[in-house]
Amino acid sequence: MEKIRRYDLDWLRVIVFGLLIFYHVGMFFVPWGFHIKNNIIYDWIRWPMLFLNQWRLPILFVISGMGTYYALSYRNVWQFNWERIKRLLIPLIFGMLFIVPPQIYFERLDKAEFVGSYFMYFRTQAFVGVYPEGNISWHHLWFLPYLLIFSILLSPIFIRLKRKPSIVVNWIKEKIQKPYGLYLFIIPLYFIEALVEPFFPVTHALIDDWFNFVNSLVLFFFGFILIASRKEFWNSVERIKNKALIVGVVAFGMQLVIWIIGKDNIYIHFTEALIKVTNLWSWILVIFGFGAKYLNKKSNKLSYCNRAVYPFYILHQTITIIIGYYIMHIEWPFFPKFLILTIGTFLGSWLIYDLIILRIPILYPLFGIKKPYNHENKST
Repeated sequence: MEKIRRYDLDWLRVIVFGLLIFYHVGMFFVPWGFHIKNNIIYDWIRWPMLFLNQWRLPILFVISGMGTYYALSYRNVWQFNWERIKRLLIPLIFGMLFIVPPQIYFERLDKAEFVGSYFMYFRTQAFVGVYPEGNISWHHLWFLPYLLIFSILLSPIFIRLKRKPSIVVNWIKEKIQKPYGLYLFIIPLYFIEALVEPFFPVTHALIDDWFNFVNSLVLFFFGFILIASRKEFWNSVERIKNKALIVGVVAFGMQLVIWIIGKDNIYIHFTEALIKVTNLWSWILVIFGFGAKYLNKKSNKLSYCNRAVYPFYILHQTITIIIGYYIMHIEWPFFPKFLILTIGTFLGSWLIYDLIILRIPILYPLFGIKKPYNHENKST
């Protein structure tokens, strides 16, 4: 079957993963926990961080579900799952063995839980026990095992929906053509947020992470089912994007008020759950709507960035933490440190990707890279 590609989805994937670097740099300064922290914590940075945190991971799972629809256009279920295993499991294992351990090493140094060289740590401590008590972890790579499990679990259903659109797809097509029909998708998100989230805080540990697991699985499914609706989805998101922007601004403003007031009772919980899912879904619709309008264009830059984004994702947090460790106690204000961390992370990721990974084909599967560009899409 002919391959189908939405360049706006590729651009959005690149942009959202790029925002992830800014987000993890921000974690160095924000009041809540991270692996290492700056010597000065800045309370004001929590607000842009909280705004990003509402929709940055949900939209990644939606985009991944959309990408699955296109991947299944030219693969059967076995080919698809084998490709997922190669592109997700191999980089995960490699990352846990070689990319994540330096993060834990510098955290242990900072907390005076280890003294010695990295070689000594890697040889004697790196694979003893499970984090946080021990040192074995997937840290920021948690997205990969979740996505792999979602893909394997849902691929038989996706294949059936792809080849024989069911009454579900037809019902979705009908409903999303109505004004605000796309907001029907917040209903399951609301019940998960209201009834599951209070009992299962996000851990990224898979086995006890039921809210995050179920919520992300549903968003992944949403991505597939929306793309299965084809032109009805893109027409609907084009019509609603401006309204969704207004709804998103209002909803986030209401959420800010609840956070600032800080009261916690059952009525506020159920109200905030509705506001939260309305807010995150609105921004997802806004991003898809304006992305479809302005970003659905092929370019050499997109080809390069789309291929680089996975290695950048794998590498970035380790680079951020290494740089952060060496500047965390320097008496500099916020912006010089933020710039050093941001530029250093992007530059370090790019240098490793462009000067090492791209030039050694044996590294490609370890970073989820497909075969080299052909002459038509090779970056200039």
